[in-house]
Parts: sequence; C-alpha cells; structure tokens
Amino acid sequence: MKTRFSLRAVCAICTVAASTLVSVTPAHADNERVAALFHNMAEPFFVFMNRELQDEAKKLNVKLTVVDGQGSSPKQTSDVANALTQGVDGIIIAPTDVTAMVPAINEILADKVPVVTVDRRVDGAKTPIPHVGADNVAGGRMLAEWVVKNFPNGARIVFLTGQPGSSSAIDRAKGVRDTFAKAGPKYKIVAEQTANWARDQGLTVTQNILTSLSGNPPQVILAANDDMALGAVEAIQSAGLTKAGIKVLGYDAAPDALRKVRDGEMAVTVEQSPGKQIRTALQLLVGQLRNKTAIRSSAIEPVLITSDNLSAAARIGEVK
Repeated sequence: MKTRFSLRAVCAICTVAASTLVSVTPAHADNERVAALFHNMAEPFFVFMNRELQDEAKKLNVKLTVVDGQGSSPKQTSDVANALTQGVDGIIIAPTDVTAMVPAINEILADKVPVVTVDRRVDGAKTPIPHVGADNVAGGRMLAEWVVKNFPNGARIVFLTGQPGSSSAIDRAKGVRDTFAKAGPKYKIVAEQTANWARDQGLTVTQNILTSLSGNPPQVILAANDDMALGAVEAIQSAGLTKAGIKVLGYDAAPDALRKVRDGEMAVTVEQSPGKQIRTALQLLVGQLRNKTAIRSSAIEPVLITSDNLSAAARIGEVK
C-alpha cells in the first residue's frame, strides 16, 4: 500500500460511492487493475470510447474500473485519490482541464503508478505525461481550410467553442483561428461562444446568436464538436433559415452527424478515431505493466469527412 496521503486526505469525504463505476472482471482475478477516469460519460463521445475500452480490456484480460468524472475537475481529482487508495496498477485519464488536474496527476507520479492521458492532455506536470489523442490543431485547421476553399470570397462565421480549459477545445480553436488569420480579414468570426460540447447548449447558444444577427445570418457555423453542431442544425431549422444555405461543420464523426452529412444538413465533420485512441492507450499501459515497455505518446491524424468519403468514418456502420 502506498504511503502518500495528501491528496487522499483532502478528498476523504469523496468515497467510492460518489463515483459512477463500471467494472469488467477478467478470467483471472490477479491480472492488472486499471482505472479509466473519463471526463464526462454523459457525452456520446465517451460513451462510445468506453464501449471500445471494455472490449479491449476483455481481449487483454485486464481488470478494469471506469469512473465518470461528470465534467468536474474536483470530482475527477477525488476519482484519482480513490483509484490510488484502491491500489490500481495503472491509470488512463481523459482530464477535464488541461491545468486544473496537474496536482492530481503529480500525485499519481509520486505514487509511481503508470499513467497515460487520452483525448485530452495535461500541461505542467512534474514530468511529461504520455498522451494518446488526435492532432486537434490539425483537425481545427481542416475545418477552417474547408471554409476557405468553399468560400473563396470570404465568409461570416459563427464559432461554437468547446469546454473552456480542455486541451481539445484549446487546440481545435487554435487550428481554426490561425487558419482564418492566415486567410485574411474577409474570413470574419462574427460571433464566438462556448456551448460546452453539449447539444442543448449548441441549440440555445445558436438561437441567441441567430437572433442577434437577424437580417444578416452567417454563412458558416463551425462547431468544435458534433453535439454542438447538431444543436446548431436544429436552431437553424427552428429559425426558418434552412433555405439560407448556412453550412454547419462539426467534429467527432458521430453517427448522428454522419447521417446529417449524408443527407446534406451538415457540410463536414472530423474523424478523430476515439476507438483507436482508447485501445492504443490501454495497449501501451499494459505493455508497460507486463513488459516494462516505455509508454510513448501517440498522435492520431484526423480525417475530414464529407459526403464524398463517408466510408472513411469509423462509425459509418452505425448510420441508419
């Protein structure tokens, strides 16, 4: 049993009962115990990622505990403390915030428990943390480049950003902004607001923006994930602007978004291979535990999905 208690003492009132747990028990009870600490299991992205993780854990014969961080850094900090107290052999974490989770990550390092981040990284830990995820700067750049290519005379753009503080939101926004800045002032972001990755917030935020831009709607609504993009599509429909030709762009290549791209209600989305991300993260962690193989960061190249290459999307088989 480890002897460091600083983080755990602070979080002592946050017991395992406060966590949402899903367990997979392998054939042999003495196999590696891995805790996967997800950002928010209410998001379809992480629901799918969890399904892929459960399958990979069975293949690797790993005893897995999955914990829902519920989009809260304090909750996720207590989840780290609980995992360490329980004596896990390794941790996979999709950190809610790029900096707020650093003290908890440092506690993992102090306990010498192997750790890898997935989808979202942390910045500023005592030592660099290996990370498996998509190149989100490149993904954001792809979306903006699509706009530049398809609106050569310029465009008025609404930008729905992701959860503040998450590395994926930060990186996608960088790719978008840098590309538009390079393309010149004729590409103008006329409204920018977070919708926190959520479809309902994408709907309400877009409704408010469209109302404020009444009489001069944007040509493009660029959303940093598919849920917000799907909310934007609904807002356009409810505002009676379907015929205005507003192009909606998303990110994640989720089945609902792929269906909208197929049917012409969304222009594009970005495939970032969440299944490959989480399977790779678990494989690397298990390799370290069993063979002492160093965990190295792995960047996954995103793919721009349009109606012409829907077959390149990992989840196209789920589209009805």
